[in-house]
Amino acid sequence: MTTITKNTPAADTTAPAALLPLPAAAARITALAGSALALAGTFLAWTWTDEFPGDLTVTGYPGGLQVLTLVGAALALLFVLSGYGVKGLGWLTPGGTNSPVRLLTLGVLGTTGYAIAAISTTLGGLVNLEPGAWVSGLGAVIAVIGAFGLPADQEPDDDAGTGFWPRLRHSLSAPRPPRAKELSSWAEVLIIIGAFAVGLYVFVYGIDTDYAELFIGFLITVAFGFTAINRAGLVARVNALTAKHRTVTMGAAFAAAICFPFSQSNDQFTLIGANILIFATVALGLNVVVGLAGLLDLGYVAFLGVGAYTAALVSGSPQSSIGVHFPFWAAVLTGAAVSLIFGVLIGAPTLRLRGDYLAIVTLGFGEIFRLAMLNLNGTSGPDITNGAQGIPNIPDLNVFGFDFGLTHNVGGFDLTRSGNYFLLMLLFTAVVVLVFRRSADSRIGRAWVAIREDETAATAMGINGFRLKLLAFALGAALAGLAGTVQAHLGYSVTPEQYQFAGSVPPNSAFLLAAVILGGMGTIGGPLIGAALLYLIPAKLQFMQDYQLLLFGVALIILMRFRPEGLVADRRKQLEFHETGQLDVPDEKLPDGAVGITKAGA
Repeated sequence: MTTITKNTPAADTTAPAALLPLPAAAARITALAGSALALAGTFLAWTWTDEFPGDLTVTGYPGGLQVLTLVGAALALLFVLSGYGVKGLGWLTPGGTNSPVRLLTLGVLGTTGYAIAAISTTLGGLVNLEPGAWVSGLGAVIAVIGAFGLPADQEPDDDAGTGFWPRLRHSLSAPRPPRAKELSSWAEVLIIIGAFAVGLYVFVYGIDTDYAELFIGFLITVAFGFTAINRAGLVARVNALTAKHRTVTMGAAFAAAICFPFSQSNDQFTLIGANILIFATVALGLNVVVGLAGLLDLGYVAFLGVGAYTAALVSGSPQSSIGVHFPFWAAVLTGAAVSLIFGVLIGAPTLRLRGDYLAIVTLGFGEIFRLAMLNLNGTSGPDITNGAQGIPNIPDLNVFGFDFGLTHNVGGFDLTRSGNYFLLMLLFTAVVVLVFRRSADSRIGRAWVAIREDETAATAMGINGFRLKLLAFALGAALAGLAGTVQAHLGYSVTPEQYQFAGSVPPNSAFLLAAVILGGMGTIGGPLIGAALLYLIPAKLQFMQDYQLLLFGVALIILMRFRPEGLVADRRKQLEFHETGQLDVPDEKLPDGAVGITKAGA
């Protein structure tokens, strides 16, 4: 038994600035002044010509990238004032005041600095900047200096260090969930609804951005803003409420999703939303295989292709070699059933392998599917899939007289073709979420998790590993085939090039796996968020398509460094990847101002 005693009193970093030591109080005032200066600069012109997108020439009316700087600076001001102890703002920072301020000021500096660089590059030099850009840029720099002059938010057993990088790493680390104040049930429900309403607004703003510069600025602002809100403890509080009111949470989530197509006037953006749902649903199906059962499947996109090709063959396409026209419900069941059979046929001979060997074999089967669809062209093999030309002219759905290919007026809002398919895919997503949730909470789901953690130990406890892994493989394949039937109708055609291991356009196996890892394995929201990010970013930034694999690789490396459990992590992953101090045994009571820790077995 070794006792470690620190006689240095822990700083109260949540106290008002007037009660802090002089350097900390001066740093908070500096951060406040810099944030206010950055906000004021957004009401001045940033450039003299409207050739730069967003029209940043107007004084008194922020536009484009100015709005993002304004939002970031306003949030930074609120969090700084919360640290002052301003009445009514204490709820903003239940997990600490200084780390969120550092992150928000960095976000303001990043957005403003990017805007200045973009203006200078597009228009040909810094001479094209007006005073507003310099005012906001100077204010952002001052705010960052002040924010990093603040002491770190100290938690029990936590020593963040005093340098720039230690404090930045501390700001990015996951906070301990704050102890939430008890609220009435109706207030908790309103908070959940408000959280999803804000999420819908942010998503609609991002998907509606008209030019790449604004979307990049949006990504910078959202990345730093969400991390700051998470570090402040607000995300943990909302998560606690959603776990308490699961039914309300699911209802609010799907209500917000239903509202999305009615908020769009551009059918192209609605089409992106529909494809995101397809990508997210397939990623959620892969999460059964990878996240729950721990099976590394690198050919999963083949199951999506099986469902899509099956639907294309039986849905009445003039180029179909079968020449039949099933109703949609029959085509859906056929696509899911064929995908399930395909999953069993692949899984039966391969699931006795583990680890890298299983990954290599599944990768091979994925490529075999693509090459088989390519060669069933009447020359290299039977004329079934029309080879590289694929199966085009797949007719739009018509369910109970509702033509999905036409625009419909619903409550005064025009629901376009893409909106029709978005709502249909949303229904399929709800089914997949229900299946995943029920499976994860079942006895079979717990057996999958046991196999994922240690298959040898699970087998020793009486679990039939092969049978359960085959079940996970078959279920994941059926869910992917379900999404493939909608993808075939939405895209009008299916071709072999759509189902590669890695390609320029998702979904493909590499991006699906990245979506699961990025979002958080074994969770429902993780793959949905990961898939949305990985599909939306290439769709909005066309010039980055040649480098997207490199950029996503860099993003995954950064994620593994700062948040290895993923953007949305379950409790198991948080305990696995972060030190929790659960083995620390409280020592005897020490004098005031001292911190005592006894390490068991030290």
